[in-house]
Amino acid sequence: MSDTVRTETARRLDALRRQFPELLAELAPGGRSPAVPGPAPGPAGGSRSTAPLRLHISDAIRDITDGVTELEEAVHDRLGLPRPQRARVPRRIGRLLGLLDRIGHDAVLAEHVLDEARRMGRRCSRALGGSEAVTAVDGRCPWCGSVSLRAFPERRAVLCINPGCRCDDPGCGCRTDPAHRHSWPQHEPPHEPPDGPSGGGA
Repeated sequence: MSDTVRTETARRLDALRRQFPELLAELAPGGRSPAVPGPAPGPAGGSRSTAPLRLHISDAIRDITDGVTELEEAVHDRLGLPRPQRARVPRRIGRLLGLLDRIGHDAVLAEHVLDEARRMGRRCSRALGGSEAVTAVDGRCPWCGSVSLRAFPERRAVLCINPGCRCDDPGCGCRTDPAHRHSWPQHEPPHEPPDGPSGGGA
């Protein structure tokens, strides 16, 4: 595994580990986190406006839970390790992060882990983004020059939503993953790169 692949894999797995608990919170608003992921019952008052969202979140939780479990088991099998002990998703992801050096010695396995980290990260982000109040941010993206910056308060991040946004960092996921979005911490607004935007803006 190259340093670039390892860095991207670690970044994506860590982001998934941080975001997954937000899915559980979104499924059970008010602080009730279900022990077994599943659709929440409909409201007693007759309004069903939140039901599609709950099912959407529930499906994402099940997909990611199964995906992380199967990925960890596949990694252990490929590396000749004992079957991993049962654990919650964030714990399993943490154990995968701890195996990245060993995973890196197997190019096929390393690519599979990165692909799965990307897939599950996108699923988690889409599920959260669909229920999150997104607001426009003044200014242009420092990389593509587009008026495409959006604040995602629940993720405490600012993202460029321009699908064509590319930067000049050879290790950035924007060069290999069409779904990649550049992001910055919400309290650190994007700054213009030294040489200005790399592309024209909208």
